Amino acid sequence: MLELNKVTWSAPEGTAVLRGIDLTIPDNKLIVITGPNGGGKTTLAKLIAGLEKPGSGKILLDGQDITELDITERAKLGVSYAFQQPVRFKGLTVSDLLELAAGRKLSEHAACDYLYKVGLCAKDYINREVNATLSGGEIKRIELATVLARHTRLSIFDEPEAGIDLWSFNNLIDVFKELQQSLNGSMIIISHQERILSIADEIVVISDGKITANGAANEIMPQLLGGDVSCEKCPKIEIQYYGGDN
Repeated sequence: MLELNKVTWSAPEGTAVLRGIDLTIPDNKLIVITGPNGGGKTTLAKLIAGLEKPGSGKILLDGQDITELDITERAKLGVSYAFQQPVRFKGLTVSDLLELAAGRKLSEHAACDYLYKVGLCAKDYINREVNATLSGGEIKRIELATVLARHTRLSIFDEPEAGIDLWSFNNLIDVFKELQQSLNGSMIIISHQERILSIADEIVVISDGKITANGAANEIMPQLLGGDVSCEKCPKIEIQYYGGDN
């Protein structure tokens, strides 16, 4: 279980981005964090992953205080993070990267299976170098494959739909559903996509650095879609219906 207790974070110039976040991420749940642009979603994901440190408050994983641990130390505890803009590794092949992520030698069949799940033709990519010759969409899908290969205690996906085409997006939804059925930990997805929101176990809404709604997906979705006029605290969110990018 992941717990955030009164977590705050401010931009370097002093602007408050997160304002006392209290949040519990239970085990074996797919949690989608959504909200208006600039509300603090990605900042919260980076704090959980260890890319940023809070100005105040605590972050606990299974009761252990990980507030001061960096991304490498948290990775050792089983925290994975998929970037919006993945990094490239000159001199490293896709196969090498998948094996590093999995922490073991992978058969060609196993490596290819991870690539297929994110919409890549394995024979075209398994021996490709992870460098500038790959497009933004290709590198994004390769990074998603590495997170799937790790299948860690806590997996964080920051807008996984960004830069991928419609076929790959549909395939990705199937992957998330599959993971949801076999979770041995927790999965957090940052997204505005209606189809991703619809498969969540729970939805967390962040606006202006605060949690404005948090609960079961079947309770929060009607509020986001405008069906619950009694929810005065719910901000207006532009839910996206995926059309895909090439």
